[in-house]
Amino acid sequence: MAQRMALRRLLFLTPRGPLAPAGRALGTSARRGSTFNVQDGSDFQDRVVNSSKPVVVDFHAQWCGPCKILGPRLEKMVAKQEGKVVMAKVDIDDHTDLAIEYEVSAVPTVLAMKNGDVVDKFVGIKDEDQLEAFLKKLIGA
Repeated sequence: MAQRMALRRLLFLTPRGPLAPAGRALGTSARRGSTFNVQDGSDFQDRVVNSSKPVVVDFHAQWCGPCKILGPRLEKMVAKQEGKVVMAKVDIDDHTDLAIEYEVSAVPTVLAMKNGDVVDKFVGIKDEDQLEAFLKKLIGA
């Protein structure tokens, strides 16, 4: 419990840029096949750690302005990869245990996972060119 409170305190104190207007939170049907919301630790284990495909894990929060910008941008870029990679969305307020386990100290934090291992990571907003490079490195293109 103390770890959970410390993480929340840290996340609320993390410097953030100006908040942008909230974008669409839900993906379109074209993106649904490649993006999913993590339901619990078991779901994360099954669909992320044990995935045969590379996985982009987006640790975010509903109250996070930069997350609302990055999320849809990242979903769009993952959808362009045509099934070579999937995206898991983890709300840190609902899954604090996963945020602690993966040492998430600010949101948005994005992990690149392959064969259950974290192979790359970034914190904050990236533009589409940077996201494309991040994804290509993950899938080996």
